[in-house]
Amino acid sequence: MKNERYRLDIQGLRAIAVLCVVIFHIAPDYLPGGFVGVDMFFVISGYLIIGHIIKDLKNNSFNLLNFYSKRVVRLFPAYFVLMVFCLVFAYILFLPSEF
Repeated sequence: MKNERYRLDIQGLRAIAVLCVVIFHIAPDYLPGGFVGVDMFFVISGYLIIGHIIKDLKNNSFNLLNFYSKRVVRLFPAYFVLMVFCLVFAYILFLPSEF
């Protein structure tokens, strides 16, 4: 199913973007512009998504419903795991009036 070429260079750029944000949150004095990593990550992700759309348009196989269903299948499992994790820890750590 995956006949796409894995782009190690793109993954490296994404890693640098994430590292910039992490360093900025841990020690903002060491990398004061680290928040730019968020913009870098969005630009790289947009580049990858547009590449998929263009490929599908060239093959006359682009379907908006299929496009969004792929995004949901990819993102929602992590989203729901995060929500459950946060809910459990909020229930444990917060007082009932804070919860």
